[in-house]
Amino acid sequence: MTNFLPLVEQFHSLQGEGYHAGKSAFFVRLAGCNVGCSWCDTKYSWDEKKYPPTSIKKIIDHIKIARKKGASFCVITGGEPLQHNLDNFCKAFKQMTIGERQNSMKIHIETSGVNTISGTYDWITLSPKRHSPPKNYFLKNCNEIKIIINKIEDIKFAIEIKEEILKQCRFSRIEDNLIKEEKIYYLQPAWNNKDGLSLAIDFVKNNPDWKLSLQTHKYLKIK
Repeated sequence: MTNFLPLVEQFHSLQGEGYHAGKSAFFVRLAGCNVGCSWCDTKYSWDEKKYPPTSIKKIIDHIKIARKKGASFCVITGGEPLQHNLDNFCKAFKQMTIGERQNSMKIHIETSGVNTISGTYDWITLSPKRHSPPKNYFLKNCNEIKIIINKIEDIKFAIEIKEEILKQCRFSRIEDNLIKEEKIYYLQPAWNNKDGLSLAIDFVKNNPDWKLSLQTHKYLKIK
């Protein structure tokens, strides 16, 4: 466990994607990624060596300021944030964001699910990749699934992922409500990919158990 993390950037904006799109949120982007998608729009975050370690306390101090300004939750993203052990961060986060009149701030994470879980979260967004499938833990315990669509193979992967999630939840024993069976399924077309957009729209039109997620922050031209 560590008290320092390689911080790429942190900023207060609107969540642009998925179930919480449109809500005020504070983003913490960590460096390092062992997944390496060719179409990634945050490749600048991959090289952990470019970003000096930042203390957990310093990161959370900025989160507390954003909360006072209206941020309703914090999103940990990357890169691939779970390349780092986040136990200490999450523990400190909950302790430092609680106030006399407020519960501790909600903490969300966006992950591809390839690493072992560390930390505790109020919301897990799983964005699995075809070339690097997620661990079963995330299939069972994520709140939403977001599949990025570039080509027809990604549609097939989305179908396979949902089938595997249903299988995992069906044959797993529920203990302490750790397994979240009610999940939300999203297809999100890759940015500036007309084929991905068309494929995602056509699939969602014919599969009402899936929803379309768009990167609304890019359309709005905000961070």
